[in-house]
Amino acid sequence: MQLDDCIFCKIARGEIPSSKVYEDDDVLAFRDINPKAPVHFLIIPKQHIESLAAVRPEDAALLGKMIGLVPQLARQEGCVNGFRTVINTGRDGGQEVPHLHIHVLGGPQPWKH
Repeated sequence: MQLDDCIFCKIARGEIPSSKVYEDDDVLAFRDINPKAPVHFLIIPKQHIESLAAVRPEDAALLGKMIGLVPQLARQEGCVNGFRTVINTGRDGGQEVPHLHIHVLGGPQPWKH
């Protein structure tokens, strides 16, 4: 199910343009429009799931697929020395868009060397 007013559902449907990193029938990855690191992209399910708190047992394969894509896409985007993954959940967890998404952040961080 997708929601008509969900911005990530609109991106998944192609109604709002995005800078795609990866796409298949179940998942879309795209660069964050307000990056917090040299590499910052999101991985979302095309199916609307509000947050990690709304995941059901039948979503396990989809979540496994999303997590499994993280290292492959991080390397593809230039994260050679590591990366960070973040899943904000709910308002108190810092989630701004009510659609499950994984932030992947990394890339050269000269201030840490």
